[in-house]
Amino acid sequence: MPLALLALTLSAFAIGTTEFVIVGLIPTMAADLNVSLPSAGLLVSLYALGVAVGAPVLTALTGKWNRKHVLLAVMSLFVVGNLLAWQAPGYDTLIIARIITGLAHGVFY
Repeated sequence: MPLALLALTLSAFAIGTTEFVIVGLIPTMAADLNVSLPSAGLLVSLYALGVAVGAPVLTALTGKWNRKHVLLAVMSLFVVGNLLAWQAPGYDTLIIARIITGLAHGVFY
């Protein structure tokens, strides 16, 4: 398998996993963050909002960029968002991290 295809496959898997894995963790996250279940569920909706906003806006802003550079920038943004989510001290930071990763998702696909 060519290296570029492997990189795209792994990136798509990582983005897809990030999108859906949180659904099963909502009750645990709600308890850990001391928020209600609906508030924890908002993390899924805000990710989707990031995707919906990121896809058209960031794609238009990067339209003249080299596609390889766009993918590298988007995956860097995705990694930063996930690192922020991993180290999030509270609910507010986790919301920001989820929106950032959603922005990257929208442009990647």
